[in-house]
Amino acid sequence: MTEPSSSRYTEAGVDIDKGNEFVDRIKNIVADTHGRGVLTDIGGFSGLFAIGNAGLEDPVLIASTDGVGTKLNIATLCGKHDTIGIDLVAMCVNDVVVSGAKPLFFLDYFSIGKLDVDLATEVVQGIAEGCKIAGCSLIGGETAEMPGLYKHGDYDIAGFVVGIADRNAIIDGSDIRVGNKIIGLASSGLHSNGYSLVRKICFEELGRTVDEYVKELDCTLGEELLRPTRIYVESVLNTLRNYKVNGIIHNTGGGFVDNVPRVLPAGCKAIINPDSWPVPAIFSFLQENGNIPSAEMYRTFNMGIGMMVIVDDEIVEDVLQQFKALGESPYIIGEILPTSDADGEWVTIEGLQE
Repeated sequence: MTEPSSSRYTEAGVDIDKGNEFVDRIKNIVADTHGRGVLTDIGGFSGLFAIGNAGLEDPVLIASTDGVGTKLNIATLCGKHDTIGIDLVAMCVNDVVVSGAKPLFFLDYFSIGKLDVDLATEVVQGIAEGCKIAGCSLIGGETAEMPGLYKHGDYDIAGFVVGIADRNAIIDGSDIRVGNKIIGLASSGLHSNGYSLVRKICFEELGRTVDEYVKELDCTLGEELLRPTRIYVESVLNTLRNYKVNGIIHNTGGGFVDNVPRVLPAGCKAIINPDSWPVPAIFSFLQENGNIPSAEMYRTFNMGIGMMVIVDDEIVEDVLQQFKALGESPYIIGEILPTSDADGEWVTIEGLQE
């Protein structure tokens, strides 16, 4: 009697039984994120979510997908994989909340050379935690075992989120006007951008290790580099219930220079005062040790501001207090001034030295 085909598949590097074990292990973790709209458990061919009209007059679905880049390498070096999923959720849900959308459900993609059930479970635990923070349901995903494509211990993750907003309440920046103020919400650190440069400076050029204590950071390098990306969903959505917001910016890859112009209407430019908020020590550490020009720092990293909210001058103090009450660290970091399209300058960071 010949061996079942699955044993030859296992010889090739793909273990179906181990995949089934993984699904069984994470079922309760995933189910703990489910809200009332979830109609299916994980393990099926697709995830079902009933949106109804979500209490909205003209509901619009808003979707985003993202990853965490080479921050995965830091998780591997530290042997700690239970927070990288928070980063994954954050990168996606922070992108949809800038439109005023409430995240509804999340799906993940996990790929690895040879499935490590313990490692994969840690990753999903982080994803589930991120979904709880964001108030959305983890309704499914894909686990791909691909021997020969990944080196031992390497893996990749991607996330997909769908949110909902009323068409008349979508925030797209079109209401931004000259005189508006820019409120910056503090980041938790690097978040999930610029890690290729971070790794080059810290490990290749400085020869540091993740378990090395860094006096300037008051923690090990690994602890600092693995700090999870802050999720702003709850504070932003609560603020939107009480105040009119004209524009929101998720400050990710491209920093201030590339992200702010994405929401500015014609005739407007942003002036940013970099002295108006405390810059976390990790950014000074990287700039000094990596000999990075200031202009590049503000185009590569968030510099301590993970989200920007643009509001009318008349309500800026009220919105500031609202964010403080919701646990954020907000700062008035700039304002909107007039410009002409011919100027070609959409963001000015005051006093910035090359």
